[in-house]
Amino acid sequence: MRIELDQDICVGSGNCVISAPDVFDQREDDGIAFLLEENPSAERESAVKEAEALCPALAIRVHKK
Repeated sequence: MRIELDQDICVGSGNCVISAPDVFDQREDDGIAFLLEENPSAERESAVKEAEALCPALAIRVHKK
């Protein structure tokens, strides 16, 4: 799986960090999310899909390889 995170439309809600803290984090200064891991393992798929679904800005896209 491959994740795309569009930081230009991220609103810094933090839902992705709550759902998948091993994959997403937020910048200290403005709360914008960033990826810790662009290609996480299959075990994290459920958490990453939840982060995608909960993102209010639709800034996360999950692609199957």
